[in-house]
Amino acid sequence: MGVPALPLRRLVSFQQHLGRPAKALILLVCLVVAGVLQADWDFTLINTRAEQLYGPLGEGRGRISDWQRLLEQQQGKPEQQQLKAVNQFFNLRLRFRDDIVLWRVKDYWATPVEALFRGAGDCEDFAIAKYFSLRQLGVPSEKLRITYVKALRQNQAHMVLTYYPQPSAIPLVLDNLIDAIEPANRRTDLVPVYAFNAEGLWLPGAGGGKQVGDAKRLSRWQDLLRKMRAEGFP
Repeated sequence: MGVPALPLRRLVSFQQHLGRPAKALILLVCLVVAGVLQADWDFTLINTRAEQLYGPLGEGRGRISDWQRLLEQQQGKPEQQQLKAVNQFFNLRLRFRDDIVLWRVKDYWATPVEALFRGAGDCEDFAIAKYFSLRQLGVPSEKLRITYVKALRQNQAHMVLTYYPQPSAIPLVLDNLIDAIEPANRRTDLVPVYAFNAEGLWLPGAGGGKQVGDAKRLSRWQDLLRKMRAEGFP
């Protein structure tokens, strides 16, 4: 249910009759309604849970701490800066490894903590880690999609993170194959197949594509969320 908007003149007049505590409360409510506030991540709890689940973190603890520091430094920065910082961080901190080598299974979606613990991941692990990092920094879900593509040069399935500055805009592509963030129409080496985020599934097309369902249809996505909850994420 939407919140009815007050005309500006009435809102100003209303605020003039309020004391500071009431004004502060209204500001807080507005921030929550606007989706600005993000649930804090307790990295002390996350590290403790990770050791319980995966064993001693070793060098992974440093990588997780660096991730925490990145998020702290990028809070409140312009979105374009956040995109660049997050993309660069994971492209530098994670080595590419196939799931069969890293996890001994054909297809495995790792949480960001699992990937940083191992210091490695495959394409979907890069995309997933970037997605959750940017969401935690306040980038709205509707601007971000994890996109399944065919990488023509490698002749194989691939995943990237796409960012839509506006719903119908050509998205920017955050990719572990290259460090540059480029518009999708310049990435002629990638052919989109489908995309998803926490709210839905999309097929490619003009104007942002067509939503065809929700992410509950993706069992690996649901498994990923369950693992992150077990790791201490709210």
